[in-house]
Amino acid sequence: MESNYFSIDDILATQERITCKFQVSVYRLGFLDPSGSTDNIEVSTKLDLPYWLATALCNRKRRIVSIEIPKAYREIYREIFTADANVVDLHKLGPYFYATGSHLLSFETPECPDISKTLLQTFQSRFRKIMDSSQNAFHEDISPFTAKLDEMERVLFAAGQFGLKDFLRWETRATDKLTTSQLVTNHRKRKRTAMEHEIS
Repeated sequence: MESNYFSIDDILATQERITCKFQVSVYRLGFLDPSGSTDNIEVSTKLDLPYWLATALCNRKRRIVSIEIPKAYREIYREIFTADANVVDLHKLGPYFYATGSHLLSFETPECPDISKTLLQTFQSRFRKIMDSSQNAFHEDISPFTAKLDEMERVLFAAGQFGLKDFLRWETRATDKLTTSQLVTNHRKRKRTAMEHEIS
């Protein structure tokens, strides 16, 4: 998954921290390690780095660090998702679960195929419940449900409710009613105000 420079959600997703293990010594950057006592970052030092920095240090051109897969994407969690993805609180695991998981695929680790498969299956299994809930909880408190959703799922939920609202308006013929444009209303208000000033 390629980063989107203009997407706020993508910027936030790439801020997620990943545990990295340095494969080479890095000079004069020891201050980045709170537990370090030298001016340099030594081999085998582990640091939690944001994705955007980790991907610059671990790619096909350079292997300054190796990465550890975040726990939410490891085998034990993948098994939970396979068993029943609907019971998992994705927001607690990471508000950008799908986006972060997709970004992890760029590291091309042996676990990437399984992570990719889990992301797809998790989304597919949760999609129906999200859309059903968005259509059947129009006048209910949905905060306990949406609190467990990933940010992308929240967008889907909101889109489902917006679509239902539009359908209900169409069904009651509310969409057929002509209303005054807000632009025209504001123009009339300004014109009325100007005329009152002239009279006074």
